[in-house]
Amino acid sequence: MNFALQKTLELILIIGLGLLLQKKVAKQDLKGVKVLILSVALPATIFVALLKIELKGTLLVFPLVALIFNLIMLAATKYFLAASLHKEEQSKKRTLMMLLPSTAPGLSCFPFIVAYLGDDTLALAALADIGNKIFVLILLYMLAMHWYRKNSVINKQESSKSKLKGLFISLINEPINLVIVIGLIMLGLGLDLSSLPTFFQNTALSIKDLMTPLVLLFIGMAVRINKGEFKLILSMLLRRMGLAFLISGVFAYTIPALTPAMILLLVVFPQSACSFWPFAHMSAIQSMEEKDEQPKPTFDVNFGLNILACSLPFSTLLIIGIFSFSEYFINPFTLLGLGAIILGITVAPDIFKSTSFMLDRERKKMPKSVKPKSKLTIAKNDFKHKTEKTMNEAKAS
Repeated sequence: MNFALQKTLELILIIGLGLLLQKKVAKQDLKGVKVLILSVALPATIFVALLKIELKGTLLVFPLVALIFNLIMLAATKYFLAASLHKEEQSKKRTLMMLLPSTAPGLSCFPFIVAYLGDDTLALAALADIGNKIFVLILLYMLAMHWYRKNSVINKQESSKSKLKGLFISLINEPINLVIVIGLIMLGLGLDLSSLPTFFQNTALSIKDLMTPLVLLFIGMAVRINKGEFKLILSMLLRRMGLAFLISGVFAYTIPALTPAMILLLVVFPQSACSFWPFAHMSAIQSMEEKDEQPKPTFDVNFGLNILACSLPFSTLLIIGIFSFSEYFINPFTLLGLGAIILGITVAPDIFKSTSFMLDRERKKMPKSVKPKSKLTIAKNDFKHKTEKTMNEAKAS
């Protein structure tokens, strides 16, 4: 069996096991699984990933391009992808802005890059993932904290010094953030994973291996998708796909010297599934808001979990399709045309709804102006009828 297809089936099977466990695992038990992921498995994964990074000046273009893509997707999600949501659904809009611009190439993209393009291209993809990690681990965390403070029920006039102190305390309280700081300090000192004692390396690697199965099982056990949300999520994932094709097509067109392997990397990397790390930030914010007794939460965490559950199989099947028909996807004009068609199809219903809504408003206004005129017409007809009746009676007499 094809390695990429086999890897996809493995991931989907673990999610399926989580779905089977839904009836046996209570909702309160899921909090323990979430704590295990956020406080143990995820920090270990981040720590190992950071210490494996080798920074070279000539290769900084790859993380820079990935970071630019993330920022473009963030702006597009705010002003275009999530623009159709109602104004009252701010928590869902913030959730989409956290998840849609993020990518998780380790789960949904790297196995297929190895299978189809080889280890050399995988190394470049790993370098590009540095920019994505900066975005999802640092920039999205700062954005989430900004929204949390803006939405907080506790209004305090804080000085800059107290704000920095509060940020530092929240940084220490979260294992993920503490691990990032320690990893960056070690990188700055020229240290890597091999610089640590052997027993510490083996412990970190063993805990890291728990990350993927735990996350997939958690998604399967916790996901609850209703029909209305599924339609919305599918629409947003299709818009994300179309916009990513457009961006990849623009890069491929403006840099004609790219090899087919590089173009495919440029296409499949942005199509990776949404990252779990923004969900970790949202879960941390949710815990703080529960303590604050916040009536209007900043994020819709359940909605975010449903997006993650749909995004992984959606992206893996899409990436398999891209590699299976790679001769078509190395053409920039194909990418641009496909992206434009997908965006047009997904946006058309919203345009139709807004147009029909405006027409309904105009129709509702019309009877109000015509109504007095219709009353006068009825009165004239009644008067004419009475006059004719009187004349007929006079003739009969």
